[in-house]
Amino acid sequence: MALLALAGNVAQAAPSTFGPVIGSALLCRSQLDNAYFHSYLSTAFGPSTKHEGGAFWFKGEATLWGKQVKELMVSDDTNAMVFIAAVVDAKPEELEEAIHGAVGIRHKPADASQTPLRVSSASSVIAYHQGKSKIYCARYKPLPPGR
Repeated sequence: MALLALAGNVAQAAPSTFGPVIGSALLCRSQLDNAYFHSYLSTAFGPSTKHEGGAFWFKGEATLWGKQVKELMVSDDTNAMVFIAAVVDAKPEELEEAIHGAVGIRHKPADASQTPLRVSSASSVIAYHQGKSKIYCARYKPLPPGR
């Protein structure tokens, strides 16, 4: 019984579609649908580990662009924005270089501050987050049909 209880606490590995599906979304290269991404992440990693700040938070063993993903977030329906985000175990400069090397996309500093947001031409953002990076794509929710 103890082994079964421990098995539930072990982080699940990412599916083979993780990079194309989640990586593309984080780079704002696909449509954002929080229900779809919630379902995808729940299937891949199990239930969210917490629900706060207008988002469901997930943990699992995954890499994107050769960097370790620590947490993933997808918006709930309380926010005016639909977003997907990931905390990555790399400094923003390192993540930007990894993305550029893997898929050719640049995230340029938005200003000359010491910790600038880095923004791609598609509006994907890399921000500093407690010594790591947070990468996200956010869009305003589309109007419901018929409006």
